[in-house]
Amino acid sequence: MSIRSLYEKLLEPSQPLIESIATLEGDIIILGVGGKMGPSLAKLAKRAIDLAGMNKRVIGVARFSEPGLEAELQHHGIITHQADLLDDQALQRLPNVPNVLYLAGTKFGTTGKESFTWAMNSYLPGRVAEKYQKSRIVVFSTGNVYPLVSVQSNGPNESHPTQPVGEYAQSCLGRERVFQYFSQKHQTPILIYRLNYANDVTYGVLADIALKVRNQQPIDLRMGYVNIIWQQEANEIALRSLHHCSVPAKILNVAGPEKLSVRQLAVEFGKVFDLEPVFTNQEQETALLSDASEMRRLFGEPSVSLQQMIEVIAGWIAEGGKLLNKPTHFQEREGKF
Repeated sequence: MSIRSLYEKLLEPSQPLIESIATLEGDIIILGVGGKMGPSLAKLAKRAIDLAGMNKRVIGVARFSEPGLEAELQHHGIITHQADLLDDQALQRLPNVPNVLYLAGTKFGTTGKESFTWAMNSYLPGRVAEKYQKSRIVVFSTGNVYPLVSVQSNGPNESHPTQPVGEYAQSCLGRERVFQYFSQKHQTPILIYRLNYANDVTYGVLADIALKVRNQQPIDLRMGYVNIIWQQEANEIALRSLHHCSVPAKILNVAGPEKLSVRQLAVEFGKVFDLEPVFTNQEQETALLSDASEMRRLFGEPSVSLQQMIEVIAGWIAEGGKLLNKPTHFQEREGKF
């Protein structure tokens, strides 16, 4: 099987997702559909709707600054709206729908643009929560709201105290708190989706490591351990989470089941590329980790294995497949993005 065929097979919606979509009432709107996960999430939702034989709309909202993206989504049957969500008039013109996936936010380049970061990540959520107070909302957040914890642990679960490092992570906690407030105020069912880390052939921690091995660039080991999950499965969980929104807002860690060594991941890619990885620094005693036991209780074990991810990502890179060229900066320990 070719790498392209293998990749496309790993993008097919699962039967549990199709069944979940079939029982979901109303259309779906994705705010911030132009980011890393938005396009694949929108396509997955539309594919699952079609396979379920349902008549629901998938609506994608973004500024659409990337050439060709809006036309691509329209080609897949997704209704698009160009809008700057910080423009309140544009926000109010958006259709009211029962199911909202909130992906809007900013991360990279936030150092030096702190005020914009807080506006996007902490102010805008309040405007969206008011607009969609009669909907159910899955709010994308991040494991960065947790502190670095001992690598001997399994990572924080949802009840662990937050302790964000740096203004990006602080503003993401602000996003959560604002949505939590409006969930209580308007009795809006919400689920806060703390992701850590999604991986696709085009980007992610695995792609970052694979590229450094392939290009013989040093891999910083200070953040020595990570959690990873296949992006398609993370998208499925986001869509199925629409059935788990609640008042008060439910918090859900979304991450792979394994605590993975960055050094060992590099060694595995080295075997595929027949290259010796280059390392710098040493593993520290703490890392950014997440315990996703609750996710697995609700949705089952992830079906895409680490070996499958390594195989398809290494093959994609070896064949010169398109990349987003958006490094995750997973090595960052000071919270400066």
